[in-house]
Amino acid sequence: MVTLSGRSVYKGIIIGPVAVLKKDGQQVKRTRITDVEAELSRLKMAGEQAQVQLQKLYGKAVKEAGEASAAIFEVYQMMLEDDDYLDAIHNMIQTELVNAEYAVAMTGDNFSEMFANMDDDYMKARAADVKDISNRLVRNLMGQEEVDLASMEPSIIVADDLSPSETVQMDKEKILAFVTVHGSTNSHAAILARMMNIPALIGVPVNLDEVNTGMQAVVDGFKGEVIFGPSEEICSEVEERIREEQEKMKLLQTLKGKENVTPSGQKINIYANIGSVSDVGDVLENDAGGIGLFRSEFLYLGRDDFPTEEEQFQAYRQVVQTMAGKKVIIRTLDIGADKQVDYFKLGKEDNPAMGYRAIRICLKQPGIFKVQLRALLRAAVYGNLSIMYPMIISVEEVRRIYEIVDEVKAELDEDQVPYKMPEQGIMIETPAAVMVSDELAELVDFFSIGTNDLTQYTLALDRQNEKLYDFYNPHHKAVLRMIKMAADNAHKCGKWIGICGELGADLELTEEFLRMGLDELSVVPSMVLRVRKAVREANI
Repeated sequence: MVTLSGRSVYKGIIIGPVAVLKKDGQQVKRTRITDVEAELSRLKMAGEQAQVQLQKLYGKAVKEAGEASAAIFEVYQMMLEDDDYLDAIHNMIQTELVNAEYAVAMTGDNFSEMFANMDDDYMKARAADVKDISNRLVRNLMGQEEVDLASMEPSIIVADDLSPSETVQMDKEKILAFVTVHGSTNSHAAILARMMNIPALIGVPVNLDEVNTGMQAVVDGFKGEVIFGPSEEICSEVEERIREEQEKMKLLQTLKGKENVTPSGQKINIYANIGSVSDVGDVLENDAGGIGLFRSEFLYLGRDDFPTEEEQFQAYRQVVQTMAGKKVIIRTLDIGADKQVDYFKLGKEDNPAMGYRAIRICLKQPGIFKVQLRALLRAAVYGNLSIMYPMIISVEEVRRIYEIVDEVKAELDEDQVPYKMPEQGIMIETPAAVMVSDELAELVDFFSIGTNDLTQYTLALDRQNEKLYDFYNPHHKAVLRMIKMAADNAHKCGKWIGICGELGADLELTEEFLRMGLDELSVVPSMVLRVRKAVREANI
């Protein structure tokens, strides 16, 4: 029996057989060629085959996980056509007279290492993507069939890390849990685990050569542990805990339709965070009172040009109509930092988390902003839509936003296009916004606290830096005092305030947030009923 610890990205507990996924171990041999054109032709055919494969994966991902999750495969298709990547492969074939498999493998290693050594976390994540694409090309060149991940038995997936190509091919009903050596809280496996409500651990120091497919294991997301080859006693204890968790889930279902009210009569709204139109079903299934954060950037990712006004209007309208009068808060584009889009031409930044992003792009490039605002105002006619502006640091920014909104209204009036002026709020995610929240509250209709960035900026810690996990403390007194200050200033002006960051789902803080008088908590759909239970049991 071997017990290893890791970082839990979704709590839960499961026992079951292991499926070890190892990367292709076949060595790519260097072979001297005599016909360069024939080798380039082979490479072209392998690329075309890869494009077809990726298009199929995109279609499967759209059906199962929505357009936002599927966008990575469109990015992969663009990477396959990247001039720098292809030129490097062509040059190696032509100058060194080597086979295409070797040229692709070497270029993939070189580009992957280049990305891995960059400071930008988003670019670092591209290292695994380049490797995934290169491995696909090599397999096609060698005539190897893709591994059929859809036919595996229900298993605990143990791997070094998992690429989007691997996760989308899996039969989701057969995944019991994820355990990976590498990865981050934003890795593809972590995101999938949260969507599926299954336990997942990252950063587990497991030697894949010492773990066998078929052996039993326990994944405990509550303790952040995985136990390989558990004893009978451990298995019995775990099975009892699983039964307890299943009973808790059944009891949670009985809370559907119930009010979010404490025993003392204090009420709070519990909404859901979503990242695409396809997520609305999860909102309704989990009985959320509305959508507290609809991330509009999914419309901008995974494409090579800006979404049109009509594309955005149709997406926003579909969501507000489906929610049938329940509040839908749509955040204006939050591009930049870890969400880079080539056609925005943002350029390289030494510190992108504090750089040219979100509302700063909108104010510097109002043409982009106006297209989104036109779509939002038009969609507001069809339901209960609110607009939320991210990364605000000053009163002047809000006033400039309102000037642009007035210009958009005038344009719509002139074009005789029906629209409705929705409620307008801002995200409180910078210490600057907190410190001037008394003045900001006089200008806006509501506040929503983005605790992920607020914690990062308050503690001066990069939340995606693995070396800083031990220092990152979202329960820090400074963070909680910032939230309280913003809440007090909102209420003094008669405005409501909520939380849409991950801290909203932290059940250890639910009572604290109720004492602060927060009016709303917006969480991932799977946490709605858990938070409702905590509210209904809160001793305030």
